Amino acid sequence: MTVIGKVADFVGKWFAILVLAGAIIGLLIPAQTSLIAPHVPLLLAIIMFGMGLTMRPVDFAIVAKHPKAVLLGVVAQYTVMPLLAWGIAHAFGLPPLLVVGMILVGASPGGTASNVIVYLARGDVALSVAMTSISTLLAPFLTPLLVLGLAGSTLPVSASALFASILQVVLLPVIAGLLLRTFAERFVTPLLPLMPLVSVTGIVLVVAGVVGANADAVLTTGLLLALAVIAHNTLGLTVGYLVGYFGRMPESARRAVSVEVGMQNSGLAASLATTHFEPVAALPGALFSVWHNLSGAAVATYWARRAPEEEGTEEAREPERS
Repeated sequence: MTVIGKVADFVGKWFAILVLAGAIIGLLIPAQTSLIAPHVPLLLAIIMFGMGLTMRPVDFAIVAKHPKAVLLGVVAQYTVMPLLAWGIAHAFGLPPLLVVGMILVGASPGGTASNVIVYLARGDVALSVAMTSISTLLAPFLTPLLVLGLAGSTLPVSASALFASILQVVLLPVIAGLLLRTFAERFVTPLLPLMPLVSVTGIVLVVAGVVGANADAVLTTGLLLALAVIAHNTLGLTVGYLVGYFGRMPESARRAVSVEVGMQNSGLAASLATTHFEPVAALPGALFSVWHNLSGAAVATYWARRAPEEEGTEEAREPERS
């Protein structure tokens, strides 16, 4: 393995700690790290392009074979998390810009690291990949509508501007990566082991930049906001699992839905907040990036030691065999 390959493997295993380190560095040297904040959309576009490189058309085959599992998961993704974000933000009495930031997190698609967490948790990786892919492709349409509906009365929201931003930093880079993988796979395949390095580096920089730009706000409202973010993520993981349980999915699929619902593309939330609102609105996304990677790693460690017990009907078992 090359030196770069070893580094990529290291950051893939320790991404949660590295993201936490990025947040700490943002607090320690805010003047320097805040210079990264204007470049958050570009960093996210690079991350999403890398995500596109890891995707293949066959990843969507599970949608046709097992639509029920995918549909339940994606519907939960775009209902549970936005509503939880709105409810928790108001229950904690957060100021308007942080309410918007929480809703942006809740209305974002699945997190870029969720597939790795599902794999480590011995969950249904095919279902996880399908959910991440579909929720990402739906994001330009659903995210602006959800933010407009839940936050429009809090602050003025331009759904068309959000749509354009998500096209630029999410959908177009993902499609470009997917097409490049499809038509130049021989060139792309050797680069795939480096994708964890690209993704984790990008996420660390995003977190450091957003935290650095809002260091004062972190120190004054950080504890309350951190509690809100922890509640949001924890309830998302829990409700996601219950959706799989009551949907009569096998254990491996429940784990996948739990992680996909609970882990958000918080980098997108931070990017949209930075571009369309004031920098402080990006703070929930930055803190969510730190926490959901830590909680995801903890959940994966817990489930990795427990083999899934496949339960439910024959139809419910099918996603695991795909």
